Amino acid sequence: MNNQDIYALHPIGIVRSSLKRREDSPRQGFEGAPDAWLEIYQPYLDGMADIRPDMELIVVTWLHLADRDVLKVHPRRKADTALSGVFTTRSPDRPNPIGLHRVRVVAMDDRQRIRVHPIEALDGTPIIDIKPILSGLPDDQ
Repeated sequence: MNNQDIYALHPIGIVRSSLKRREDSPRQGFEGAPDAWLEIYQPYLDGMADIRPDMELIVVTWLHLADRDVLKVHPRRKADTALSGVFTTRSPDRPNPIGLHRVRVVAMDDRQRIRVHPIEALDGTPIIDIKPILSGLPDDQ
């Protein structure tokens, strides 16, 4: 790898969740994940200007506890299933452990914190981006 292959990500915030351990987290948000707060760091607060309750968002996270050397996994952590290439699964263990979480905004707290539901990210997970769910209409940005 040369210097042109290195990319820097800068977290914009952190997830504050009741989920503390990987083994306690549902595999997908819709499988019983709790609400959590997204705490946004001060330099990025202006980027939150148009977020409102009931909006749907994609929260992009860095799965900081992932094993980045994994290329094959047993889908859904079931040892009795055949190994699959990690790129055909939603495993958090992968070379670039980026998490995608579709959530709904439940509440806002002074524009520095956003309460969302559901999100299966662990407490302390870095947030690297937030994007809106677009309806596909021509006016979408």
